[in-house]
Amino acid sequence: MAPPAPALRMGTASGRGTLLAAVLASGMVFLDSTVVNVALPRLGRDLGATVAGLQWTVNGYLLMLAAFVLLGGALGDRFGRRRIFLLGVVWFTLASLLCGLAQDTTQLIAARFLQGAGGALLTPGSLSVLQASFHPDDRARAIGAWSGLSGVSTALGPFIGGLLIDALSWRWIFFLNVPLAVLVVLAALRWVPESRDVEASRTEGPGRRRRRFDVAGALLGAVALAGVTYALIDAPARGFDSAPVLVAALVGVVGAVVFVLVERRRGDSAMLPTGLFGSRLFSVLNIFTVAVYAALGGFTFFLAVYLQNVVGWSAFLTGISLLPMTVLLLVGSARAGALSARIGPRLPLTVGPVVAALGLVLLREVDPGASYWRDVLPGVLLFGAGLTLVVAPLTASVLAAVEDRFAGVASGFNNAASRAGGLLAVAALPLLVGLSGTGYEQEADLTDAYRGAMLWCAGLLVAGAVMAAVLIHRPPREAVEGRAPS
Repeated sequence: MAPPAPALRMGTASGRGTLLAAVLASGMVFLDSTVVNVALPRLGRDLGATVAGLQWTVNGYLLMLAAFVLLGGALGDRFGRRRIFLLGVVWFTLASLLCGLAQDTTQLIAARFLQGAGGALLTPGSLSVLQASFHPDDRARAIGAWSGLSGVSTALGPFIGGLLIDALSWRWIFFLNVPLAVLVVLAALRWVPESRDVEASRTEGPGRRRRRFDVAGALLGAVALAGVTYALIDAPARGFDSAPVLVAALVGVVGAVVFVLVERRRGDSAMLPTGLFGSRLFSVLNIFTVAVYAALGGFTFFLAVYLQNVVGWSAFLTGISLLPMTVLLLVGSARAGALSARIGPRLPLTVGPVVAALGLVLLREVDPGASYWRDVLPGVLLFGAGLTLVVAPLTASVLAAVEDRFAGVASGFNNAASRAGGLLAVAALPLLVGLSGTGYEQEADLTDAYRGAMLWCAGLLVAGAVMAAVLIHRPPREAVEGRAPS
């Protein structure tokens, strides 16, 4: 039997309630992807964390999101999008409570892993619920409203987080998720209709073949990322030739190789159908994504710690220092997407990273006692302008580089690629710039590391620009305006 046609309309109570649930839920995930960077110096001091502890606080979350977000979407298609969405909200909230109650770094990192797993269930559900529930005439408006309002929550996150950290404690950036989650659950139970992919949920029978989950692919992807990440983070303390580092690196490499073999064998039923990489454009765009989002992840990780521990700013001032960058993204992304649709993605994806790299070169020179208006804002504006030129054209080009039937998995993989870029940058940059132990609390050590990290991030952006200029062309079919990977 065919599923009922989606019927929610934007002007109805059910439509508004469904949109509210999706926006608040995704806002929690976006908030905890950004605001934790602002809290790192304070929680590091309170818990006696090393640089490795701070890295894992960020990367435990990113690792689970990157590895399992595609599986989370598949679970929603199979067992019910609202059901998995609600499970993700409750899971994420309980893990947030554990983060806020953590008494040492080990407890916090474990809770962040759990929080990332909840986010992997929640993130794809917030958008797929809108896609499946709204009438086709209102679907684009609903998704556009979700994108804009979720962007606002991302912009407000560091602002609100900075206030909470200064006025109360870093723990409250996690406790804040509790009242938000209560609103999400109430709204979802009241207004969000249940939906599922009939083909994904059909039972065995004559002429029917149950579609299986690619759990092996998800686990192998997590093992590959975890092994490489552990080796990069632990190498400064243990040494490159220590057994744990060598074993972790080997596990990561073997996991990556086996992942590719397993996905190739599963064909179109794989979590990541390897046939997608038959499109050279799709492959290049995702490598470009890793480079650009690695620069973004490394930049925000180091800047938040540097502004507080060296320049001497409060968590609140640090939180709002990047607000102009987010405003530029909110205001300019649609225009950048329209420009790319007219002239093709090559020019925006070449010019954008160069402009962002110039911003990082300016920010590299920020000294203790720096003025925000004179020393920080110009670099932030340049970085934000460059990123604005990249985000929408990149996402639209990724979707246009593959067949329509693979749009969901292509978008999900690009989302995972962006998170993996940030994950690897936070793992590798402290090693590359010689920051370890409690060096982030020493002004001279942190200053040298920060300046080196800004150069590495600028170099990644320039490498992305060269890649775009040489290898990226207009997709073979018309691209639609995209949105940033969350």
